Amino acid sequence: MREFSVPAITEVGPDEALTDMLATNVAEHGDEVGLRVRRNGQWQDVTWKEFGAQVAGVAKGLVAAGVAPGDRVALQAKTRYEWTVLDYAIWTAGAAVVPIYETSSPDQVAWILSDSGATAVVVERDEHAAAVESVRDQTPNLRSVYVIDDGAVDQLVQAGKDVPDSELEARRATLSADSLATLIYTSGTTGRPKGCELTHSNFLFEIGNAMNLLGRFMNVQGSLLLFIPLAHVLARVMQVGAVKTRTVIGHTPDVSNLVQDLGEFKPTFVLAVPRVFEKVFNSAKAKAEGDGKGKIFDKAAQVAIAWSRAQDTGGAGLALKAQHALFDKLVYGKLRAALGGRCLGAISGGAPLGERLGHFFRGIGVTVYEGYGLTETTAAASVNHDDALRIGTVGRPLPGVEFRIADDGEVLIRGGIVMRGYWRNEEATKEAIDSEGWFHSGDIGELDRDGFLKITGRKKEILVTAGGKNVAPAVLEDRLRAHRLVSQCIVVGDQRPFIAALITLDQEALPAWLESKGKPAGHTADQLWEDPELLAEIDAAVKDANKAVSQAEAIKKFKILGTDFTEDNGMLTPSLKLKRTVVMKEFGTEVEDLYAG
Repeated sequence: MREFSVPAITEVGPDEALTDMLATNVAEHGDEVGLRVRRNGQWQDVTWKEFGAQVAGVAKGLVAAGVAPGDRVALQAKTRYEWTVLDYAIWTAGAAVVPIYETSSPDQVAWILSDSGATAVVVERDEHAAAVESVRDQTPNLRSVYVIDDGAVDQLVQAGKDVPDSELEARRATLSADSLATLIYTSGTTGRPKGCELTHSNFLFEIGNAMNLLGRFMNVQGSLLLFIPLAHVLARVMQVGAVKTRTVIGHTPDVSNLVQDLGEFKPTFVLAVPRVFEKVFNSAKAKAEGDGKGKIFDKAAQVAIAWSRAQDTGGAGLALKAQHALFDKLVYGKLRAALGGRCLGAISGGAPLGERLGHFFRGIGVTVYEGYGLTETTAAASVNHDDALRIGTVGRPLPGVEFRIADDGEVLIRGGIVMRGYWRNEEATKEAIDSEGWFHSGDIGELDRDGFLKITGRKKEILVTAGGKNVAPAVLEDRLRAHRLVSQCIVVGDQRPFIAALITLDQEALPAWLESKGKPAGHTADQLWEDPELLAEIDAAVKDANKAVSQAEAIKKFKILGTDFTEDNGMLTPSLKLKRTVVMKEFGTEVEDLYAG
């Protein structure tokens, strides 16, 4: 299959804007709970009317501060209630939002503020404000800086108390479907980030055609706990989708407390990157092994995967059904309880989840729906859902979206979700979107006969060995990262005689492994990289990953590093993608060692 499309469920009218949905909720469902916010250790309900009033108050403050229709206002904070208030307030003032990752460096902040021409910025903490001040000479349009932890929301509400409601109505009237809603800078694995121009129409087309597919979870009875950064387009789409479907929204900025927050908030739906689902599985396995129940967990996992696979081929037989029912009481119920007990499903994006984990989670009663998309496509371009589910793929295109596989295997995308272009970068826009409106994703993929897409690698990341073999590193890397002891890895071998890998260890998984092997507690990756038992375990993981590829593509050698790849050391982007050029430069000596002799 070279091309596939699904008819649109809905189209976007020329005068529609994202603020319309909130206005409808306030007017027609004002007393319903729209959000919950954690204050003083307790989750407190916020009605649509209360939320709408706060949004209007902040919007008036922005108007009073001189924010004009069409201005760009930057927002730098963790995922928290105030983020959503400010997002809608900036739109209500007629302006566009420029998200900045909370972890961005002063140099990155300077680039985004100067390139976007932001006139105001709201940051989370004083240290963020200090970083902005340190680069203010590079941001000529910037006038105002507000700090959330210093009471920015209340300050803006107070500042705007004399602005009449009619002014907000006039500001909202300046918005149309074609208005710029947000300027999201792609984190970029190389070079300066580019600003993706996403319009109100892009978001409305995305949620209008996607939310119906998720109706079992995203509805008035449902709830969504957001914990991935709202600076990321996927979390943002789910936020506005929840406002459309009146799904209760909660936020948690600190993923170290995620299990507790899930238990208290009890969401019906979550979204995360594959690493979160890998951690859930690996933590449960490690706990079972620590309690002497490792074999029971392994059998339960085997049954869950077999039961899920059977759903695709006519259903489970009597014996498998009985085993599944037994492990549901012994194991699966406890895993569902760790997700809050009400979670019916989840969305995974950012990288492939892998068939094994996909079947495992469906087998325990929490189906993880893999999707695929980019910032440039307003998040999801495709997604699995109840009516069209094929584990191991990223689903069919959303309604109203077309896929085409180019002659070189690149995935091309067309439809109302594709961005307007890159901000003030006509050359990059022409490179990305051709004259027929096809967006060139840079990803390599294949469509099966039913239109399900499988991503097999990145066009620019294809390795060509000295023997001329093309190798997509993502296939091997994704399988390796699924192992409980592996945190990150990079597959190398471009213009080399064979494929090899650098592997880092998961510091959270190490203590349980050390205990299970009777080794002294407290040993770090730096002390263990030559440990024979550890090398044997990682070697087994490499052999398992190699099962997914041909002999010519298989990893022949590997090296364990004493340092992890993290966002803090600049080797991962904020969306946890590997910065290959940075890693290769930092560990060039280690790569050479793999091929020495």
